[in-house]
Amino acid sequence: MKTFLLKSSLWLPTPRAELFPFFADPGNLQRLTPPWLHFKILKSSTPEIRQGTVIDYRLRVHGLPLRWRSEISAWEPPFRFVDEQRRGPYRRWIHQHLFTERDGGTQVDDLVEYAVLGGALVNRLLVRRDLDSIFAYRCRMLQEIFAPGPEGLGAHLD
Repeated sequence: MKTFLLKSSLWLPTPRAELFPFFADPGNLQRLTPPWLHFKILKSSTPEIRQGTVIDYRLRVHGLPLRWRSEISAWEPPFRFVDEQRRGPYRRWIHQHLFTERDGGTQVDDLVEYAVLGGALVNRLLVRRDLDSIFAYRCRMLQEIFAPGPEGLGAHLD
């Protein structure tokens, strides 16, 4: 199975101790997801995210309705957490969220290891472009929420 890696980095002028709790609330995931995905949390096994939390979602990708289930496989506040797809459109999805104090704020890094049906061709033609758009939106929303001025600039995708 061919796997791919997406990296997204963003510096925010917010202390890690203030930023991490935002990610512990499953409701904030909807705020960080582009409206064109019609994302909705169906249920969460716990009111706050923690090790073992299972979250069920519904979304649309290119008009196709999808269900997604993820589990929090690592929870190490305020440093990192990992969500893994248990059911959904990917053959593999492991998303690490990393929070590092730097320059009076927090470096937020997302590392996603994923695999898709159809391999490199499907990834190149469809999936990677979508993921880049989704993570660019996520960075813009985090900047609006935590760094509305020019000091929040500095996001990039790899």
